Amino acid sequence: MSIFDIKEALKGDEINHVLLDMDGTLLDKYFDDYFWEHLVPEKYADRHGITFGRAKEELLKRYKSHEETLNWTDIDFWSMELGIDILALKEQIRHLIEVHPHVEDFLKMMRSRKKMVYIATNAHYKVLDMKLKKTDLGKYLTGSITSDAMGSPKEKIEFWQQAERWLGFRREHALFVDDTLSVLRTAKGYGIKYVVYKALGNSKMTPGTSVEFPAILDFNELM
Repeated sequence: MSIFDIKEALKGDEINHVLLDMDGTLLDKYFDDYFWEHLVPEKYADRHGITFGRAKEELLKRYKSHEETLNWTDIDFWSMELGIDILALKEQIRHLIEVHPHVEDFLKMMRSRKKMVYIATNAHYKVLDMKLKKTDLGKYLTGSITSDAMGSPKEKIEFWQQAERWLGFRREHALFVDDTLSVLRTAKGYGIKYVVYKALGNSKMTPGTSVEFPAILDFNELM
């Protein structure tokens, strides 16, 4: 399936539910990468009297050990684990939160076509709330779901089982866009017919590539 096929399917009733990841897909992942790979190690180094390099090395290992679990994006867990108020620290740099180009145009178009548009994110609900307030994207959405509410991260099939129950979508009439290949594989394996890889998650990094899924750099490619 090509991007052209998906674009055509979006024009009519073939796709009625549009499910969109948040960080890296709708929003520039630079905010999150800077936060977890620079700011948190900086604060952690100060707190423990170690070098930034050692702090970053330690933290990346700790992050990795919780990858693809609910702890991975649970800011309450990391606040307790690291002794740092993660939400307060995110609020300090909320000015760095940016919406990717043409996202608002795409969302407006989907609403005009009467699509059901949901954010489907692994982000903690407190972070989702903060980012929706900062970006004002919520006015274009039918709603949102988080992995903590679903009881599993998006990399697990249980997320999609619960999401289907909550949102009432039919897999053969749903589109899902994400910047994480492992998440897309699970969604595809569950039976979501239309899946798209958002290849440019962080605007300051080199785009990813995929031979498995149709890919876009910018949402104008689906318009």
